[in-house]
Amino acid sequence: MKFFVLGDEDTVLGFQLAGVEGKVVREADEVREGLKEAFADQRFGIIIIPERLADLARHDVDQYTYKTSFPLIIEIPDRMGPVEGRGSVRDMIRSAVGVHL
Repeated sequence: MKFFVLGDEDTVLGFQLAGVEGKVVREADEVREGLKEAFADQRFGIIIIPERLADLARHDVDQYTYKTSFPLIIEIPDRMGPVEGRGSVRDMIRSAVGVHL
């Protein structure tokens, strides 16, 4: 099982330095296409995408998140920080599995 990242140039480059495959996306159509490609590749178990880019294709991201169990989509803050009003990754884990980190 491998990670895959969709994001801006900086995000993708940073993850590639850690050995994670990725694709640079900037617009909603590119996000949708990138998600489709990642879900079609059986090697990927976790898809990482910055929150702001996920918001560009929110309907599609939510469809994958709530209607498929694999791969898992993880939304992360981008270089501008977390989206206001959205919980942290720690809060999401606590909510999902009931474990306090």
